[in-house]
Amino acid sequence: MKRRDFFRKSAASALGASLVPSVVNAAGLGPIKPDRTIDNWLSMGTGEMREPTRKKEVTYGVAVLGGGLAGMCAAVAAARNGAKVVLVQDRPVLGGNASSEMRVHVNGVTHLKPDNFPERETGIIEEILLHNRFFNPQESFAVWDHVLYDFIYQEDNIDLMLNTQATRAIMSGDKIASAHCWQITTETEYIIHAKQFIDCSGDGLLAASAGALYRTGREASSEFGEKYAPKVADGWQMGATLLMLSKDMGKPVFFDPPSYTIKYDAEKSHPKRNFKAYQDGIWWVEVGSDDDIIGEREIIRHKLMGYMYGVWDYIKNSGKFPEAENLALDWVGSIPGMRESRRFIGDYILSEKDLLGHTHFSDAVAYGGWSLDEHNPGGIENLKEPPSYFHERFSEVYEIPYRSLYSKNISNLFFAGRNISQTHIALSSTRVMATCALMGHAVGIAAAMCVQKNIFPRDITHQYMNELQEKLLREDAFIPNRPARDINDLAKKSALVFASSTSSGDVSLLLDGISRDFNNEVHHWQSDGLPAEVQLEWKNPVTISTVEIKCDTNLRRNIMMRKDSKVSDSFWNDIPKELIKSLELVVRVSGEWIRVGSLNKNMKRLIKFNFDTVKVTAVRIILNDTYGVRNAKLFEIRCYR
Repeated sequence: MKRRDFFRKSAASALGASLVPSVVNAAGLGPIKPDRTIDNWLSMGTGEMREPTRKKEVTYGVAVLGGGLAGMCAAVAAARNGAKVVLVQDRPVLGGNASSEMRVHVNGVTHLKPDNFPERETGIIEEILLHNRFFNPQESFAVWDHVLYDFIYQEDNIDLMLNTQATRAIMSGDKIASAHCWQITTETEYIIHAKQFIDCSGDGLLAASAGALYRTGREASSEFGEKYAPKVADGWQMGATLLMLSKDMGKPVFFDPPSYTIKYDAEKSHPKRNFKAYQDGIWWVEVGSDDDIIGEREIIRHKLMGYMYGVWDYIKNSGKFPEAENLALDWVGSIPGMRESRRFIGDYILSEKDLLGHTHFSDAVAYGGWSLDEHNPGGIENLKEPPSYFHERFSEVYEIPYRSLYSKNISNLFFAGRNISQTHIALSSTRVMATCALMGHAVGIAAAMCVQKNIFPRDITHQYMNELQEKLLREDAFIPNRPARDINDLAKKSALVFASSTSSGDVSLLLDGISRDFNNEVHHWQSDGLPAEVQLEWKNPVTISTVEIKCDTNLRRNIMMRKDSKVSDSFWNDIPKELIKSLELVVRVSGEWIRVGSLNKNMKRLIKFNFDTVKVTAVRIILNDTYGVRNAKLFEIRCYR
């Protein structure tokens, strides 16, 4: 039997014998379930013969499928907006491609032209990255898994199901009524009922089983007027990658490649297949597909292991890398990081022209700016081509519309991540994880709104878009070209705002609705030394119970965890020095100043003070210290009843 046929047959056999009951029977009645009536279980605890039938039905407002960063942000956003949420993840850890199982950097708008500075993402994804800076200073990927777990666990409205896959949708007309799931560790069948479903799983098995429209492969250039698309549509999808890490052993280390190694043919390789920083992994050890990339996944995984060891064999034994003599492999991935499979169809299909032309969308809810980074068809099996074409880099961010984040034909189904409604070329940029996380934040809020208002995703487009955008902006997401105009923000109704000192910006900018410096325009106030104070005054008393402040974390510097712990003008591996560390909030009530809040170890850009409702004529924010700079910088102050 040929090796290729063996792996094809093995994959088919594994599917038929899978522990995950996702095989639909011939009558179309649903998944084949294990027969437990013949299970010979003698329970010594009870002395009884028992039948281990484990089936549970649970009900939620919002069900999120997929525990990568997009799914995490969607779950947190929905929970914080009042929905009861279940987050279903088919792995034992959260984080998806960013987890310790794959170790991909959390890129987003990471390097804009011309200076390679970011326009960093805020909101929930920044909270996650800051959480890691405080609780994982050693930058351990294994600890990072648990930082993510802690971030979800601390949310009261989220139930987390790990090692669980949603295998099929149970429909009621054009709605998903429930998701059939299988938890492999407990051998438990779950039926999850929910009003709204968010598929952030990447491959989108639940959405596909619901009958949601989707496509795979590359569109023809004529369909959307894309200059980087092929003239004729084809099935090629960007491939998966396995990463590895090496360790300097301080002495020469011999490497003997394993039996399944596939020789790396350097003579036939494109010169852009460079080995820069190979000690921390080579992203272009990749295998794609021109057909069913999901069905071929086990074949692809095996090939990737062979190619990865072939590249390492070349590094160690070709004589071209004498500096590798003391290096040994320290960690090798076993689960490929995926780039592309299904792309579901929404009310709008985002395309290359939207990104390059910076289309302004009235329903914009997220943004991106990673380069048009289309990996070549076939990956490492197409050595004559560069590993990625890097068609164009961006000098400013582009907008992502809400209409691309829900299904065109399934009425209660959202998407966030690489499976949204977009073309192959658009995906080459939007697929990076921090950008996907912004989509998750948006649909999480939208799903909670749908539950509360008893509406569907499309209804928000036509009736509630302003409300969705205002909620996003209040939660410190950023929407380009969309300042906040929240009529409930009492800070905007203040008669006077002033500061004890100013070194740059203007204190009045804290009320302009734009919570970052953007497009070379200043939207901040910065003190001249510390401590410093900012005060708001009203002519007549106002009733408030919440004050929200957005401070500085230097959004022109990346803070994701990297395998190389990079520190430069545009990367940082510690707590941002600009972040406010300690501050106080006092209010004036009947002429008397009363302290209503204080923080001595702030860990967030968005700082919230909640207190008993009180009628005030002034609010004063006292800034005492940062994590390392002499001046404090603020971008926004809001007050609410």
